Amino acid sequence: MPDHTTPHPGAPQPPPNPFPDFPPPAPTSVLRVVVADDNPVVRAGLTALLSGRADITVVAEAADGREAYEAAHLHRPDVVLLDVRMPGVDGISALPYLVRIAPVVMLTYSRETEIVQEALRRGAGGYLVHGEFTADELVAAVRDIRQGRAHFTPSAAGALLAQLRQQQAAGSLPEGLGSYESQLGANAHAMNSSVAQPSLSSAKKLSQLQPNVGQLSSDRSRFQLSAREAEIMDHIASGMTNQQIAATCFISEKTVKNHINRIFAKLHSTSRSEAAAKWLGTTPGSARGLG
Repeated sequence: MPDHTTPHPGAPQPPPNPFPDFPPPAPTSVLRVVVADDNPVVRAGLTALLSGRADITVVAEAADGREAYEAAHLHRPDVVLLDVRMPGVDGISALPYLVRIAPVVMLTYSRETEIVQEALRRGAGGYLVHGEFTADELVAAVRDIRQGRAHFTPSAAGALLAQLRQQQAAGSLPEGLGSYESQLGANAHAMNSSVAQPSLSSAKKLSQLQPNVGQLSSDRSRFQLSAREAEIMDHIASGMTNQQIAATCFISEKTVKNHINRIFAKLHSTSRSEAAAKWLGTTPGSARGLG
């Protein structure tokens, strides 16, 4: 019986397929992050926040500078988020070693001018103070740091501007600012020009130092919370009890309760969940994120 499945050599050939198979899309480049903070609640919150984005993954957490260096050396991340004050090896001490591996963003409650200056001198690619950014702003900063674009929240940018103006009046710039780009290496090729340039000759150029995140309003100011109240509100939002907050902040539970009463009054809230919702930006009209 003849085989009808094979076309006869003289038979007309079928037209070419007008819909050829397309090659599979190239894999998306995932931004790899190491989070270093001695507070496990902060680490967990940052990890959950960042890992919730499709293009970001937290590859390791660290509780001090030594662990941060070991994690960065092992995982070769794209960005390191680094706290300033940690037991053992602190963030400032670890910073020069970490920037040889990846761009580093300081993510901290420390806003002292001297610390901001030293972090910049040692190669930090950004300085974000808790309470001065939303979740989306933090994610944007992490993405930008990978590309070499500096980010500072308002108080950090203000500290830098004040020192720059003081040094400009004296005829010199702070040590390390001129070599900022070289300290960051290849990751600084797209650094904001107002930071990377070795000389700033006008107030206009000085004013350009404050990047995108620095232009954003602080929720602490919006709710009129003190620095301590904002810190306690962050702990409340993370789910900590009064006892845990007292231990973390080295204050009594009675003092914690007093702070919470003032916080509730300022946030017009009657419960921890309602206050946390407003603080974290889950209620209409609020833009607050983890910080």
